[in-house]
Amino acid sequence: MLVAEALGKIDATQGTLNAFRVVRHAAAMAEARDADRRLASGERLPLLGVPIAIKDDVDMAGEPTAFGCAGEFPPADADCEAVRRLRAAGAVIVGKTNSSELGQWPFTEGPAFGATRNPWHLDHSAGGSSGGSAAAVAAGLVPAAVGSDGAGSVRIPAA
Repeated sequence: MLVAEALGKIDATQGTLNAFRVVRHAAAMAEARDADRRLASGERLPLLGVPIAIKDDVDMAGEPTAFGCAGEFPPADADCEAVRRLRAAGAVIVGKTNSSELGQWPFTEGPAFGATRNPWHLDHSAGGSSGGSAAAVAAGLVPAAVGSDGAGSVRIPAA
């Protein structure tokens, strides 16, 4: 099962790579089992059962949106449009990735979660506020992740 493999990779690298702020172990596995049942019954969707990560600057129902900041945040009431569309396509959201505070820094590091490392050079930042998403994909933890870009948040890690 792809989701179980992704969760295992996330757990194995969280201590060094630190790409994720929230990992949805139980919820993602339940969604993956549902996806497997749907696939077995013949249902086909573009992303059915595919593990995807989202940046911690977008709302996902039931999870806080801290946007890289320290503190307590209430769970979001609803999915943002990007998450809604990913779910409609069958994706399983495995977690929310680290982001610099308020997306304002060109590195993915902060007092709320520590540093997200570049998977190719662990002594370097993943870069950009979408560094958690970029590191998760570059390290092969998930096949795709949502990032955002206003001033290099995706372009810096991509470089």
